[in-house]
Amino acid sequence: MESHENYLIGLKESSLQTTDSVTLLRTAGNWMIARDGGLGILIKIGTLIVAVWVLAFVAKFIRRVTQRGLEKIPHLSNLLKAFILTVVYWLAFAIGIMVVLAAFGVNVGPLFALLGGLSFILAFALQDTLGNLASGLMIMILKPFDTDDYIHTAGTSGVVVEMSIISTKIRTFDNQIIVIPNSKIWGDVITNVNASDTRRVDMVFGIAYSDSADHAIGILKKLLEDNKLVLKDPAADVFVGELADSSVNIFCRSWVKTEDYWTVYWDMLARAKTTFEAEGISIPFPQRDIHVHQITADASDK
Repeated sequence: MESHENYLIGLKESSLQTTDSVTLLRTAGNWMIARDGGLGILIKIGTLIVAVWVLAFVAKFIRRVTQRGLEKIPHLSNLLKAFILTVVYWLAFAIGIMVVLAAFGVNVGPLFALLGGLSFILAFALQDTLGNLASGLMIMILKPFDTDDYIHTAGTSGVVVEMSIISTKIRTFDNQIIVIPNSKIWGDVITNVNASDTRRVDMVFGIAYSDSADHAIGILKKLLEDNKLVLKDPAADVFVGELADSSVNIFCRSWVKTEDYWTVYWDMLARAKTTFEAEGISIPFPQRDIHVHQITADASDK
């Protein structure tokens, strides 16, 4: 009798569990297909993904239109153009995100307040970074140099390969990449070698006092005339510039295109050395004459 009662109790509990499972599944199914349930959430997620994709497309379109407008502005540095395009893209994207969130019923007011508070904290914590940012803006606006320019600054020389709002990347002659904070560049002297289309090549050739200065000057002038990279206007100038301790220094000054500077410099050094040797003109090295005066015994006693 007792076993029969236990059987009935177990059967009832099993039936209740089955009913609860069916009810749970039915409830879950109803929630999934409800507009404010799973289906609604999936629709919102899908809508959000599509909205973000559309925002990215619109932001790129706005950036492209801005780029076309910037190309019509003369004397605007590539660095400043890149910065403006980046700001325009992310600003358009951020505004679009705010509009989408507002459309989904999200109150963006507290979000703006939160961003304002975070901006104050970040401004206090990142003072050095903000200094670099301000310096970067000044460099972009005043344009003391641009990408592909060869510059001397902050104890470094090289070609500017990239610049961000925070730092500038320079490639040296031996292919090293040096990253310099913009504040350090803006606070130092900047020499832009490529600022002008032409440069003057200043060279000094020392000859012995026993050699003819006029002969050496004639040789150097002939070498300059034969070099097609040396500009005719302004005309080159060769003259005796200094009577040094061990040599007569001939100053040789010629004008070339900026990109031809080092080609002409190294070529003139090599050709001048070879021609001077062929013409019997010596290039002296520093020397000092020592004169020894003999002191007689009678003089030393005195």
